[in-house]
Amino acid sequence: MENETKSTEQQNQRVTRAVGVVSIAVMVSRVLGLARETAIGYYFSSRISADAFYLAFRIPNFLRDMFGEGILSKAFITTFLATEVEDGEEAAWNLANRIFNLTFLVLIGITALGIAFSPIIVDVLAQNDFDKSLGAVEHFGFDSKIELAIYLTQLMFPYLLFVSFAAIAMGLLNSKGRFGIPACASTFFNVSSLAIGIGGYYLCPSVGIHPVTGMAFGVIVGGILQFLIQVPSMYRVGFRYRPLLSLRDPRVLQVVHLIGPAVLGVAAVQVNQFTNTFFITTDSGWLTWITRAYRVTHLPIGIFGVAISTVALPQLARFATAGETENFRNALSYALRLLLVLTIPAGIGLMVLSEPICRLLYEWGATVEEDTIGAAGLLFVYAFGLCGFSALKIVTDGFYAYKDIRAPVIVSVCAVILNICLNYLFIFRGFFLDPRAVVFSTVLTVTLNCAILLFLLRRKVGRLGLRSFIPLTSKILTASVVMGFVCWLANGIIESDWLGTVGIISRTVGVFVPIGLSLLILAGMYKVLKVSEFDDILNVFKQRLGK
Repeated sequence: MENETKSTEQQNQRVTRAVGVVSIAVMVSRVLGLARETAIGYYFSSRISADAFYLAFRIPNFLRDMFGEGILSKAFITTFLATEVEDGEEAAWNLANRIFNLTFLVLIGITALGIAFSPIIVDVLAQNDFDKSLGAVEHFGFDSKIELAIYLTQLMFPYLLFVSFAAIAMGLLNSKGRFGIPACASTFFNVSSLAIGIGGYYLCPSVGIHPVTGMAFGVIVGGILQFLIQVPSMYRVGFRYRPLLSLRDPRVLQVVHLIGPAVLGVAAVQVNQFTNTFFITTDSGWLTWITRAYRVTHLPIGIFGVAISTVALPQLARFATAGETENFRNALSYALRLLLVLTIPAGIGLMVLSEPICRLLYEWGATVEEDTIGAAGLLFVYAFGLCGFSALKIVTDGFYAYKDIRAPVIVSVCAVILNICLNYLFIFRGFFLDPRAVVFSTVLTVTLNCAILLFLLRRKVGRLGLRSFIPLTSKILTASVVMGFVCWLANGIIESDWLGTVGIISRTVGVFVPIGLSLLILAGMYKVLKVSEFDDILNVFKQRLGK
């Protein structure tokens, strides 16, 4: 019994260490992603160029999310690990090559079709606001926002191919216990898209091309670099490319069988975001506001939810394959507890600082105060769903570790249908004609999706120790409310002292000083309330500093 407890503690420490590595890498990437959004806000109007770019980018990026989440995180990783255990390492590498080559052929076809049918796709998604006339001279021959969006969509569709290769590489390296380089890969995407985007703004007009074209080229180059940076690591763990292709291989068929349901099972957030496009293009600026608000929410989701999910899935898959149900339950329970400790205070912090954060990040250049207020209101609503967005990834991992695809598919499809119905009532029937209604419906349906799947997973594998979550959640909420009050108070004092100033220093102080004080208060409260998961996090930092 003593050895079992020690083994569980060591396992939890390994998970926490790996989560720390991935969290730092993802944080750097997401911060650079926010810098890219800040640049877009500075150079391009939310009502014209930014709206068109965000609509165009949503289409290939949505497909990227679907392929990345479905093929790699769920279908590929679980099958790759099972092949390695049951058939040997050579068979696993052959499977990886076959999946690479099959993915290439499929995505080449999808990319060609996407470019050809971009006018139809954009026309379906874009509502009345995108028919707005533009000055053809000022906008380099484009007569409307929809024309500009079609042009950008066709330019960016090849991004899907390269970034899907990057996602396969990430899944392969994660399966081998390598998390740092894959987590850093998206940093290269953000750096290149930012640099090329800004350069394009100044250079493109000189050759008669719309300045937002630079952002589109930056996306494609970023996708290529995101894959190439992982290639040396793939080579080091033993991968060697071979031109293998087979649709009859049982393991390939297993992946193909899991792909469709895997996509549907994990894509509630992505599908909701994509279908929301149909409703949020009804008014000018809504699409840009929602994209910017979600980008801020994406930072803690990536640092906490994606990082924990990335580390947890290979571990859960190994336990499920080996039939170690008790270890599986312990690993899943610990991942969820760790998530709650991090995401609940992050959500409250985002609510309190929603407007100062949006003002610091976006209210420069072409972005005006109306845009800040609009994005901040949406960020406040998104913050309510931070825990649900993050936990959904981990709970779904539990099902896919057992290759159970039915429950996630059914629940996810129902959640998407509910989201569409709510948006229809809110926006098209006029019940709540406000972009916050679109975000609220997404937050509600994703949280319900997560709660139902957690209940079903408990029935599948037995008790997950959820009763212990009640006192833990009470402690977290108590600490988070105190933290949120201190954050609100500090921000109010700073804003009153700096009233009337709009410089970068005043805005930075108004955001980061309250965050710094809040983190100190939160850490103190967690120590007083004896939150053991927080002690695990501190121990990881102490070990890192000791080295």
